[in-house]
Amino acid sequence: MTAPVFVVEEVPAGAEFVLDGPEGRHAVSVKRLNPGEAVVLADGRGRWAQGAVKAAEGKDRLVVAVSGVFEEPEPAVRITVVQALPKGDRGELAVETMTETGVDAIVPWQASRCITQWRGDRGAKSLAKWRATAREAGKQSRRVRFPEVAEVLSTKQVATLLAGADLAMVLHEDRDTPSQALASAALPAAGSVVLVVGPEGGVSPDELAAFAAVGAHPYRLGRSVLRTSTAGTAATAVLLARTGRWS
Repeated sequence: MTAPVFVVEEVPAGAEFVLDGPEGRHAVSVKRLNPGEAVVLADGRGRWAQGAVKAAEGKDRLVVAVSGVFEEPEPAVRITVVQALPKGDRGELAVETMTETGVDAIVPWQASRCITQWRGDRGAKSLAKWRATAREAGKQSRRVRFPEVAEVLSTKQVATLLAGADLAMVLHEDRDTPSQALASAALPAAGSVVLVVGPEGGVSPDELAAFAAVGAHPYRLGRSVLRTSTAGTAATAVLLARTGRWS
């Protein structure tokens, strides 16, 4: 099994590091790591240290002998998913599975057909949940570079984001709207790919028009129509396989 990942503010540069606080408590009291077991200390931004447990002290302190410090480079093709706000806890499900799959950034979108509304304290709490989910899913899937979760955007702001992408796409299943298969899209060798996932009610005609005006056209995954909470994960898997990051 690969070594568990623990998040630190700064990756240690010395030969020894004490992991304490919530991460140390999880390592000692939940994972119950023993001397000699391998661990990874990561900042979630690509920098990480390889080490082995030297000792456990109390209930929340793990002494780690650091054997090396590394830097994972930014991917050549960066994949961002613009995720319309789902109902209930399906947003966290989408963030969790997209993170495990390997997406690089997630952008919450307040689409016109979203039932859920992120306003005031509720919006702040929901965004915090998405970010916490990305962090925990990043650790669970042994990533050292976690996806960024942006502030919620309006349709106009999403259009601006799409305009700056090297490839902009909108997942859209509609027999009256011509669309290209995602699996056959011409991907850039380097740069940014931004993919829009609409709400359960679909992307509205006005939103499609706004996105088309900046070069984002409709794409489909296949014959099945997926929920908004799973479509982004399936699409990310297709794209990552084609970029070679899953090879």
